[in-house]
Amino acid sequence: VVEPYNSVLSTHSLLEHTDVAVMLDNEAIYDICRRSLDIERPTYTNLNRLIAQVISSLTASLRFDGALNVDVTEFQTNLVPYPRIHFMLSSYAPVISAEKAYHEQLSVAEITNSAFEPASMMAKCDPRHGKYMAACLMYRGDVVPKDVNAAVATIKTKRTIQFVDWCPTGFKCGINYQPPTVVPGGDLARVQRAVCMISNTSAIAEVFSRIDHKFDLMYAKRAFVHWYVGEGMEEGEFSEAREDLAALEKDYEEVSAETAEGEGEEEELGEEY
Repeated sequence: VVEPYNSVLSTHSLLEHTDVAVMLDNEAIYDICRRSLDIERPTYTNLNRLIAQVISSLTASLRFDGALNVDVTEFQTNLVPYPRIHFMLSSYAPVISAEKAYHEQLSVAEITNSAFEPASMMAKCDPRHGKYMAACLMYRGDVVPKDVNAAVATIKTKRTIQFVDWCPTGFKCGINYQPPTVVPGGDLARVQRAVCMISNTSAIAEVFSRIDHKFDLMYAKRAFVHWYVGEGMEEGEFSEAREDLAALEKDYEEVSAETAEGEGEEEELGEEY
């Protein structure tokens, strides 16, 4: 019930005290479990197993060997254009149930396309409504750079995937040879290859907008505020946090509206594609 309060207050702290934050939204992950894994009533265990795959992919290069390693500090370097614009959208593919998997193994191109699908996003927002500033693709398992190059080249030609014009469409890519591991008897099928995408997109403002709306409805009546005040908080902290989020929404709006004065050269192929 008090989720909007907690979300606004914690985002206010995350703005000040973190360099990169990855957004995960229960509602979006519930939908993925229902749609892709055919789980009628997902539990927190189902959700956490899916989230664990994302966390595992983020840290895989610290633990295993690969063709292109992505260090955790590189997320900040490559994905954060301005200090406040550091809330990342995450997606993971393939999400297929053990029953559906049989022996089919999805290609690098297929899982890459799937990672960009709005239905794969782990926060409730549609990337087609915003613009990407940067994206990081972390592949695991049986993946070679040649296939990644081809998949990224195809993504760049898609009209639905738009980048801001002041940022060359640079994709940070990581390849790790360790295939994803699944919990025995769990919901997810064992696959040969998978990809986790962390992207910085202006569409994430939709998430903040929705939280703000729910916050406003409750705070207008000062509903449940007494619990927080009783724990030593002040009412002014609510207003301060809400104003900070309104400013953040505006920041994202401005970032997607800005245009570059001179179009940059396409960057050379290297570790970033």
